[in-house]
Amino acid sequence: MNLTTLKADTDMAWDETQKWIAGEEAAPLYAHLLEDAETAPARNAGKRKILHPGDLPWELSRQGLLKHLLNEELNARMETVDAYMQIIPPGSRSGKHRHLAEEVLYVLEGQGYDLHQDCDVEITDVYYWKPQDEVKRFEWEAGDVIYVPPNTIHQHFNADPERPVRLISCINRIFKHSGLNDLEQIEDAPEYDPSVVLDSDTIRRYLNPRQSVLPSREETSSAGS
Repeated sequence: MNLTTLKADTDMAWDETQKWIAGEEAAPLYAHLLEDAETAPARNAGKRKILHPGDLPWELSRQGLLKHLLNEELNARMETVDAYMQIIPPGSRSGKHRHLAEEVLYVLEGQGYDLHQDCDVEITDVYYWKPQDEVKRFEWEAGDVIYVPPNTIHQHFNADPERPVRLISCINRIFKHSGLNDLEQIEDAPEYDPSVVLDSDTIRRYLNPRQSVLPSREETSSAGS
């Protein structure tokens, strides 16, 4: 390569300057990354490694009655996993939902079955899913582990008319932080009622075999009128 060619190549490269040099804003973004990494140990030290029963909130959600064990809003040290205990009253069922992340559940108490419906998925510039025709049934009882594959429509059923079911659910939080928090509620749990205020007496009604369900919304409305 002679000097004339080198000068021409250099001139072509620097001709681009008029485009990439544009912009007046400056920001210490790399400095923020360093600061975040340097201060992480101190922040993590302030997060809880032990959560006691009173620290774990109840929620009457569209998926059912939940007691949250690990959640990013609980200031716990866990970075990647969310977990909750689910109570399904005698003869009842959870909500029906679908999410991209796989899920595992441990059956603490009771017996029942799951209905799973796989979906065909296509991810391009948009996310598209279509339920398959087949719905599969899986029986389970206390001590079993339930695996829910990614993007599977699923629902849990309590087959015992006398005793509640207790499940422990664990799911990977990384999907959310990767922009794939694809969670869709397809059917609400029968007990779901946003007007119900949870307290210890209300929760015991779910657990009591002889008084296992809350009043209907109509009963709640008429009692307050």
